Amino acid sequence: MNRLHQFALIGSTLLLSWLGMMAVHEAGHVAAARLTGGRVSRIVLHPLAISRTDLSRNPRPLPVAWGGAVAGTLIPLAAWAAARAAGLASAYLLRFFAGFCLLVNGVYLGEDAFFRAGDGGDLIRHGAPPWTLVLFGAAAAAAGIALLNGLGGRFGLAGSGGVDRRHARLALCAAIAVTVLLAALDLR
Repeated sequence: MNRLHQFALIGSTLLLSWLGMMAVHEAGHVAAARLTGGRVSRIVLHPLAISRTDLSRNPRPLPVAWGGAVAGTLIPLAAWAAARAAGLASAYLLRFFAGFCLLVNGVYLGEDAFFRAGDGGDLIRHGAPPWTLVLFGAAAAAAGIALLNGLGGRFGLAGSGGVDRRHARLALCAAIAVTVLLAALDLR
């Protein structure tokens, strides 16, 4: 039974982190677009799709392109810091989420300095030097790895003896609810 809870906690946390990462990343693009006079025409956010934000008007493409990765790292860090300050026993789940978001956004922009696809391609096309993507990517990925380091025991790894069953059930219910909600909204 403990392995089932471990599987539920790990699988649900990974799924929630992926979906949450896409949501906060796109929220950053939307916020930057609205703050700079842009107009959002479509947001793709679905469990079976890679997220994106399409704009019908984008007078300031650099801040909008940076907005995804910047908000996509700062929002999860703020959520973890708040949970930690509040002394929540489940704060480690938000630490994982923050580390995951830092790592994914960092790798995404860092590799885009070379492949020039996605947001990184937009940044370079609009004047951002490739080294800024590499610098952001390396710093964010390193910070993400640092946050993820040492969390294995909370997920029942490294001979820790088990996971918190309440957190496993909570994560599983949240993962199911978020996945069903996003699929029902069908933002593709």
